[in-house]
Amino acid sequence: MIRYLLEKEFKQFGRNKFLPRLVVGFPILVLLIFPLVANFDVKNINLSILDYDKSSYSQQLIQKIQASGYFRITHISENYNQSLLEVESDDSDVILEIPSAFEKSVSSVESGRLMISANAVNGNKGGLGSAYLLSIINDFNEEIRAEILNSGSRFRAPLFEIISIYRYNAALLYEIYMVPALIAMVITMICSFLPAMNIVLEKQNGTIEQMNVTPVTRLNFIISKLTPYWVVGYIAITSSLIVADLVWGLKMQGALTTFYLFITIYVLTMSGFGLVISNYAATIQQAMLMTFFFVLTFIFMSGLYTPIENMPDWAQILSYFSPLRYIMQVMRMIFLKGSSFVELLPQFLALAGMALFFNSWAVYSYRKTSE
Repeated sequence: MIRYLLEKEFKQFGRNKFLPRLVVGFPILVLLIFPLVANFDVKNINLSILDYDKSSYSQQLIQKIQASGYFRITHISENYNQSLLEVESDDSDVILEIPSAFEKSVSSVESGRLMISANAVNGNKGGLGSAYLLSIINDFNEEIRAEILNSGSRFRAPLFEIISIYRYNAALLYEIYMVPALIAMVITMICSFLPAMNIVLEKQNGTIEQMNVTPVTRLNFIISKLTPYWVVGYIAITSSLIVADLVWGLKMQGALTTFYLFITIYVLTMSGFGLVISNYAATIQQAMLMTFFFVLTFIFMSGLYTPIENMPDWAQILSYFSPLRYIMQVMRMIFLKGSSFVELLPQFLALAGMALFFNSWAVYSYRKTSE
C-alpha cells in the first residue's frame, strides 16, 4: 500500500512544473545573492576631515584611512561647523579633526591628539565607524613609533607586540559566517512551506475525500506525504553545498556523514511541522500565513542575524523551542569548526525530540472523517 502512495506523491510532485524548478533554483539564488545583501559589515562610511595641520604625517594618516576600504572621504572641511552641516545633511557619518601642530606633537615626547565625532542616529554604523577609525589610528601610531625608534630618538617604543589569530574565519569574512546559516534557512523554507500546502491543496481539489474512503492508515498516509520532502531536502542541500564550494570557496571542515545525519533529522522535523499546519488549515491562504508566522519567529529566535546571548532572558528561553536554533549551530560548527557528532549531541537530541513531536502530532491531527 505504501508503495502506491509514494508513487502517487512523486508523480503529483513531478506534474507541477514550478515546484521542481523551485527546489533547485531557490537554494542557488539565495546563496548567490543573500551573502552579499545580508551583510552586517559596515563599509563605505562617509568621512569628513578637518586637517588643521596639513603636514606629511596628517597626509599619511588620511591616505591610510582611505586605503582601508571602509571609509569614503566625502569632504575636506575648513572648520568644524562646516563638517557638522555635512553630518546633518547625511553627507557624512564621521568627522575626524586633526589639530594644528599634530606632526610636531607626535614627533616629540608629547601625545598627539585627534578628535572623532560620529553620527549616532544609526548606532551600529556610528559605533563601528568610530571603532574602525580608532583601529587605523592606533596602527598608524605604531608605525610612527617604530619609525622614530629606528631614527635613534629617545621616544619610547612598545614593550610587546600583539598578534591576533582569528580561528575558523581567519579573514573575518562575514559571508563565511552567513553561508552555513543561509543553507539552514533554505531547508527551513522549502521543507516547511511545501508540506504545509500539500494536504490543503488536496482539500481544495477534492482529492482528499477519495483518499479518506480508502483503508489507508493515518501513519502510512503521513509517511507517504513526508517522503517526497526528504528527497526534496537532499536535493536542495546538495545544490547548496555545490554553490558554497564553487562560489564562496567554503569547504566543510567536519564529516559529511555527520552533516547529512543532521539534515535528515531536520528535514523530518520541518516537514512534520508543515504537515501539522496543513492538517489544521482549510485554505492555501491560511496555511501560508500560519507557516510564515512560525517560520519568521523561528528565524528571529535562531541567532541568524543577532546573537542569542544578546537577547533578553525571556527571548533566550523561547529560542530553545526554535528548531532553526539547533540546525544553525550545527551548520556553523560542522562547516567552520569541524565539530564531531559527540560535540553536537545536545543539538541532535533536541532535533530528534522535535522530529518525534511534530511527526506524531501530524499523524494524530490528521482526520479521515469530517467533524
